[in-house]
Amino acid sequence: MAKQKIEYTEDAITSLDPLQHIRLRTGMYIGRLGDGTNPNDGVYVLLKEVVDNGIDEFIMGQGKRIEIRREGNTVSIRDYGRGIPLGKVVDCVSKINTGGKYNDDVFQFSVGLNGVGTKAVNALSANFEVISHREGLFKRATFAQGKIEREEDGKDAKAPTGTYVRFTPDPEIFKSYTWKDEFIAKRLQYYCYLNTGLTITYWSSDSQQEQVFSAKNGLGDLLAHELGEEPSQYPVFHHREKDGKLEFAFTHTGTYGEQYYSFVNGQYTNDGGTHQQAFREGVLKGINEYAKKSFAGEDVREGFLGAVAVKVQDPLFESQTKNKLGTEIRSWVVPQVKEAVERWLHTNTEVAKKLIEKIQQNERLRTELSKIKKEARDRAKSVALRIPKLTDCKVHLVDEKERRRFESSVFITEGDSAGGSLTQCRDVDTQAIFKIKGKPLNCHGLDKATVYKNEELYNIMSLLGIENGISGLRYNKVIIATDADVDGMHIRNLLLTFFLRYFEALVTGGHVFILETPLFRVRNKATTRYCYSEDERDAAIAAIKGAEVTRFKGLGEISPKEFGQFIGKDIRLLQVEVDSMAEVHKALEFYMGKNTPIRKDFIVSNLIADLA
Repeated sequence: MAKQKIEYTEDAITSLDPLQHIRLRTGMYIGRLGDGTNPNDGVYVLLKEVVDNGIDEFIMGQGKRIEIRREGNTVSIRDYGRGIPLGKVVDCVSKINTGGKYNDDVFQFSVGLNGVGTKAVNALSANFEVISHREGLFKRATFAQGKIEREEDGKDAKAPTGTYVRFTPDPEIFKSYTWKDEFIAKRLQYYCYLNTGLTITYWSSDSQQEQVFSAKNGLGDLLAHELGEEPSQYPVFHHREKDGKLEFAFTHTGTYGEQYYSFVNGQYTNDGGTHQQAFREGVLKGINEYAKKSFAGEDVREGFLGAVAVKVQDPLFESQTKNKLGTEIRSWVVPQVKEAVERWLHTNTEVAKKLIEKIQQNERLRTELSKIKKEARDRAKSVALRIPKLTDCKVHLVDEKERRRFESSVFITEGDSAGGSLTQCRDVDTQAIFKIKGKPLNCHGLDKATVYKNEELYNIMSLLGIENGISGLRYNKVIIATDADVDGMHIRNLLLTFFLRYFEALVTGGHVFILETPLFRVRNKATTRYCYSEDERDAAIAAIKGAEVTRFKGLGEISPKEFGQFIGKDIRLLQVEVDSMAEVHKALEFYMGKNTPIRKDFIVSNLIADLA
């Protein structure tokens, strides 16, 4: 049946009120919806938008405590700031571009500058309540899906000044979702690292326990947490400017690459930005000025672990989710960092000696590696024609003028069978395929020369473009696509060990994913359903009469015709995330190290026998 032709006339133009637009185009306001299994999923963004208001109050010197409670899917947040002016409570949570964040005298350093945050929470909640307490009076308003239901004014002389917000994410928008307390806890602790003197409490019906978050040494505590038991070359240097606009901390570790935690007005900018670039430049200049040398940036930053936080009026971010700062602040950040680093080195000569020794060691290693790198490049050129492992795509992340560059991805898969299916059904513009042969080398505990001497690992590094850091990364998503069996899991762990050992920023930057593929196909002549777990399989069998069940043992068993849907718009990806690099180092040492007898005893003691 032919599709009816619709005339493009005035009648085709639709106007939505702002809150309707938020519900219809949620991605523009909160990014991904998700299901709560990723810390960037929408429900956590709703929580963040409300907590940010309490943080802004603290930044302005009002309210040192924020209390958060979650009962099931309903979350409440109470701050003890100034409270929303009572006559504007309803407008501030329901009218776009309404709020006090536009007044620099009232909010000098705010994250929420576009007047959208709390309105988005209101619009995307099944139920939303706000109460503002000021000078013994209060204003209360309740909403359903952004539409006001009730207003109430009253007196409460005993209630402290501040704002209370309670919301329940709307199941019509978020469908099926869950909350993970560990994601919330990490975000709340970060808030406290950035705001010394702030205390946040969190209670959930899942844990039935109250957690208390605070930090005495700001970003210094953050790096200490990330280091864990991992030794550093010297004690963490922590500096905070008197005006509070700049804070940073750093040290050197024995790991490869460089790792940063950067923040703007309390917002974690996981993609960095101008403040992170200026921080890097300031550290380099300060060290070179002290040492009267011209150390290369790559030598200074090898093994570097740093954190930087800035407070900026009217910050310009690259998106609503504020992952990358675009505001030009180099002119004042670079000289302040340089001066502080230089002064610290002059007053801590023993530490300065260790830092310079670390840099000189990095220089020597780079010189030694240069010959190995050349041999590896020559070898790669000679084998490229006879080992065509990479089936590349047309669009890459580094192609800044390409509209689809953030869609670029590479599937690292095992063998020709699985690689063949992927190659036939991929999007040739944005999806590349790289086929490895067998199991890659376990590189845990080996030096960086190993990467260049091992053909497989070198090829992976080269095709990703990360030899000199992830700034040259060619694909936004690096997707490990292995079979769901013991060998596939082993290959997955070996690849993750490689990335975490030499290129941890690739993982912490959110670029590494695991491809989830169906384990079962349940079908009859009329219906076919693909299932990713035994529970899904059982539900499908119950729903489909006379069902035939197929168990996929490997990716190669799935035909290209079937595979296309699993790497298309409905692709299921599990992002590899790191809670603490200190814990990662311990896990790698245990599971990938040379402690075979201890690991064997652990496996035997923790085997789960299937007695069914």
